[in-house]
Amino acid sequence: MRTRALLAMFGVLIVTTPAALLGGCTGMTTGSPTASMAPAPRAKPTAGATAYTPVTDQRLVNPEPENWLMYRRTYDGWGYSPLEQVTPGNAASLVPVWTFSTGVAEGHQSPPIVNNGIMFVSTPQNQVLALDAKSGDLLWRYKRDLPEDLFQLHPTNRGVGLYEDKVYLATLDAHVVALDAKTGKVVWDQTVEDYKKGYYMTLAPLIAKGKVIVGVSGGELGIRGFIQALDAKTGGTAWKTFTIPAPGEPGSDTWKGDTWKTGGVSVWITGSYDPALNITYWGTGNAAQWIGDQRPGDNLYSASVLGLDVDTGKLRGYHQYHWNDSWDWDEVSAPILIDVKRGDRTVKALVHPARNGYLWVLERRADGIGFVDAKPYVNQTAFKSVDPRTGRPEYDETKKPVTGKKVGFCPSLWGGKDWVPAAYSPKTNLLYIPANENLCGSLVGTQQQYEPGKLWLGSEIKDIGLDVRNGAGHVGEIQAWDMNTRTKVWTRTFESHNWGPVLATGGGLVFAGGTNDRYFRAFDAKTGELVWQWRTNSGITAVPSSYSVDGVQYIAVQSGWGVDAQRMQDSLDTARGTKTDVPQGGVIWVFAVKK
Repeated sequence: MRTRALLAMFGVLIVTTPAALLGGCTGMTTGSPTASMAPAPRAKPTAGATAYTPVTDQRLVNPEPENWLMYRRTYDGWGYSPLEQVTPGNAASLVPVWTFSTGVAEGHQSPPIVNNGIMFVSTPQNQVLALDAKSGDLLWRYKRDLPEDLFQLHPTNRGVGLYEDKVYLATLDAHVVALDAKTGKVVWDQTVEDYKKGYYMTLAPLIAKGKVIVGVSGGELGIRGFIQALDAKTGGTAWKTFTIPAPGEPGSDTWKGDTWKTGGVSVWITGSYDPALNITYWGTGNAAQWIGDQRPGDNLYSASVLGLDVDTGKLRGYHQYHWNDSWDWDEVSAPILIDVKRGDRTVKALVHPARNGYLWVLERRADGIGFVDAKPYVNQTAFKSVDPRTGRPEYDETKKPVTGKKVGFCPSLWGGKDWVPAAYSPKTNLLYIPANENLCGSLVGTQQQYEPGKLWLGSEIKDIGLDVRNGAGHVGEIQAWDMNTRTKVWTRTFESHNWGPVLATGGGLVFAGGTNDRYFRAFDAKTGELVWQWRTNSGITAVPSSYSVDGVQYIAVQSGWGVDAQRMQDSLDTARGTKTDVPQGGVIWVFAVKK
């Protein structure tokens, strides 16, 4: 990798200078390149949201079709809006109705959260914007004063949580902040951990039964991961569950010596929740250091899904996708809750397109998590097989990185799919996976001395490799899978890699960005046909959402390339001998059908 790539991959990333961005950018539709829409009437600027509808437990369990109240809209993690106004037949007429510059350059990943006409958007650097969802007028802005000595490995944020009359933000300096939804003023500010020890947070909080549930990042810095629930009213701790067992706890025998103290297993993507079982499901990251022979054993509960009791935080079940991880394959994406058919029975499933390249189907039960099946969705060379009874993989040891030797494997350390969420449509019964195919990686293990708050990789940055398979004509994909038949129905490919979270809608569309050409696209959900695209100011790695106000359906997304999408771009350029410039700059885009 060239120097820029190395510095970008694991450097100190601090974005302090606001970007002066245009509020609107030239776009293009596939149907009408010159299409435009008169701006919506502007509401009078206000100092806050004068009318606000409290978010109740019942509304979170059963949200109104017009709203997007949480990270993936619903507890099941579908990333699906039932709104039907925008269809394959009229999508070519989608145009921007308003835009808003965030003032931050890179790393925008959060969805626009909408509650009855009021939009809440978090940005990198722990800014929260409250906007009129119809006009784009700013209602209030919160900016967190982050410590000057904060080491920002991933300067991003993936969204806010809503409950009653508050907005909840997990911060880069490992706090949870409750804001007044009408004014943006701080109601309470609770420290979760010490950022100087390597702890930070980037995920959107999950709100369930009056609790604000978060997980911590910092696996590359030698933390001990955990999931914590805070009381939504006061910020007090309701429960805290570590993802690495201490000596004497179940699973502690899978960690040798003191490796559990600095073993990572971070939790940095929002969990899903089954209210009927009262169990919330969270994915966990890889163990630290990266190379498995430096921490012998299965290393529970790394690279796993954990089922936790919402009331107590007690572990109700788990499944480890792969043991003694040596590939940096975090499995932090929360499983999607879907009912699937297997033979003559319906399985209440946990579906997870994993970073390790396999599509996993598990069964959620009151008494635990069962294995159903798994099959690769991208080229995978590290697993010889997966036990059909237990789901435990058998490894090809020649493809498992070790200390002192370069080892190659597929997919790369970024996986078949990284953190970016898949989506599911109940109308098509298809799962839509944003994938990266034809990418392989390599690692060389190196013994390192642990220092609190410092990188704890077990490999030198210079020894991290990325390669494109010989003859490969593309990297990025969107795959559509029938979850009953375990078959791939269609695939769209892109020359670029793909970092685009997916939105599915009741109108029969799939929306996604994620490519370095800066396009935001819509596909026919049944066939994969491209029906619309719009070129934004910057690449899109944020989660799209959809909502309606006054009977008009809107599609909303943030642009603002950066962080791991740019790191992979630099690595790909190095491997290919190319140079790709993807502009940065955060803008909220809101689209509607031209009338």
